[in-house]
Amino acid sequence: MSTNNTSLLSTQSTSDNQWVLASNNKGKLAEFKRLFAEANLDVTIIPQGQLDIEDAIEDGLSFVENAIIKARHASRISGLPAIADDSGLCVPVLGNSPGIYSARYAGEHGNDGKNNAKLIADLQSIRDQQADSSNPNATIKGMFVCVLAMVRHADDPLPIIAQGLWHGEILDALHGDGGFGYDPLFWLPDLQASAASLSAADKNSISHRGQAIQQLLAQLPL
Repeated sequence: MSTNNTSLLSTQSTSDNQWVLASNNKGKLAEFKRLFAEANLDVTIIPQGQLDIEDAIEDGLSFVENAIIKARHASRISGLPAIADDSGLCVPVLGNSPGIYSARYAGEHGNDGKNNAKLIADLQSIRDQQADSSNPNATIKGMFVCVLAMVRHADDPLPIIAQGLWHGEILDALHGDGGFGYDPLFWLPDLQASAASLSAADKNSISHRGQAIQQLLAQLPL
């Protein structure tokens, strides 16, 4: 975005009732739209793509760092308060990979098919070892992580931070055709369903992103 456009946004869009959502991920945007609608906030949430804001360079080493980086980036360009999400899948037996690199685990950003295929392949040797062990029915645990950061302005020294964790198991094959990302590999034993098999409403009620949204709302001075 040019300097002229940045200045225009900063002078025209200063209302506290407008916040920028620092994401261009279509799956996340759809979930956030539903979650914020359910929250009945007296706020207009503007996806950063509508303001021609490109994705920030995520060079942090944690979900928290990257969420703050993205929020500050969107706020600095727009002149508005901003909310950013950094989320991913952590698998303890892989040293919590793919972690913050979940979206580009296979090397190509946002390619769900390749990312899921790489995760299945990376876990195969561990599954083989389990099959040869005294506990052949052992499962591989995983958790979805979502960290939300909200800044009131680009240099806000006290960002609001919220975190949600969603625990489950990692499947060895895709199951379900809904959701996005690693949802088809994320199994919920209590529900006997994958995240990709849940309705949008059911997923939002228990997911890492739904949990983080509720934590964030509880901290807002509304």
